[in-house]
Amino acid sequence: MYCISGGVEKVRRNPKAKVGNRFLNLQPYFNKVLFSMEKPIIGITTGDLNGIGLEITIKIFSDSRMLEHCTPVIFASNKALNYYRRVVTDHNLNFNSIKSFQKLNTKQVNVFNCWEEEVPIHPGQLSEIAGKYAIRSLTVAAQCLKDGEIDAMVTAPIHKANTQLPNFQYTGHTPFLKDKFEAKDVLMILYSQGFRMALATEHIPISKVAESITPALLTNKLHLLESSLIRDFGIDKPKIAVLGLNPHCGDNGLIGSEDAEIIKPVVDQFQEKGHLVFGPYSADAFFAHRHDLKFDGILAMYHDQGLVPFKSLSETGGVNFTAGLPVVRTSPDHGVAFDIAGQNLAEPDSMREAIFEAITLLRNRANYDEYTANPLQRQQIARER
Repeated sequence: MYCISGGVEKVRRNPKAKVGNRFLNLQPYFNKVLFSMEKPIIGITTGDLNGIGLEITIKIFSDSRMLEHCTPVIFASNKALNYYRRVVTDHNLNFNSIKSFQKLNTKQVNVFNCWEEEVPIHPGQLSEIAGKYAIRSLTVAAQCLKDGEIDAMVTAPIHKANTQLPNFQYTGHTPFLKDKFEAKDVLMILYSQGFRMALATEHIPISKVAESITPALLTNKLHLLESSLIRDFGIDKPKIAVLGLNPHCGDNGLIGSEDAEIIKPVVDQFQEKGHLVFGPYSADAFFAHRHDLKFDGILAMYHDQGLVPFKSLSETGGVNFTAGLPVVRTSPDHGVAFDIAGQNLAEPDSMREAIFEAITLLRNRANYDEYTANPLQRQQIARER
């Protein structure tokens, strides 16, 4: 059971704050986050075998302090992990090899062997076989998550060019997980500190974005964003900004009508029902004037509209979270990094943050569910406030 005493704290971000290695001030954070919480079991996928996934995972869990806060399970093989242990020579990782969760050791890093065969690894190269085993790791981990063997999943980056397989016809993790967990809809949220960027559309061509922006889609995504901000991030009454589709939000129809005819009516409907949803905002002016600091969440219309400002303005390693799932899944906000793979150059900050956030999201969900399930306790908390 995951539970924590006290209410959920809302933290506003300081745009000038710099945060380095999270272990520099880790203890106060975890004294609050993990008080009376059992150690969750966190599954880690390999990502592309020729990318930086296993390399940064080894760097993270070679620090034994991570084991105080979670029980890691890496879905790979002993041979694949040993290959990258020889690459990351300045980090020492010991692990427990398992094929069944009955052999799980909560005091060690565990490697769940998804395959036994020798797999050629060529860091930095795009290969069909590296994509095949990345999907093997992902599908096994996802099934274990669905079966309740692990509590949350953190996915290392895959490459879309080598993961189009007969059993995996998806453009990325998010649509696969939507189908795997039979979710009605999902939402990609990237966040760092209090900067939370959600995407109305994800990995689709720009030529198809406008036709995809419908009232139904925006309504679903805004409901998912608001619900996630409340349950997953602990914000009682979230304030949400909606970005426009066209330059200058269409300039009164001169360069597009979608903002006035589709986006604005949806925003108005949410406001009429008492939700703090505002927009549409012209994206260039919105970020130029740092209006993002005034909102708890932002809904962008397409991938680059959201990710360019997010990656430019976020102060620390970003985390990708899939809202709308019945389970917790996070990932780092970077790709496979073929240009530095296998050279012991990859920084693990974003992946480490994704692991920390998976733990925090589990805490937040359990805290919210416990709070809302007990009306008498809720009344007591209200009186104490």
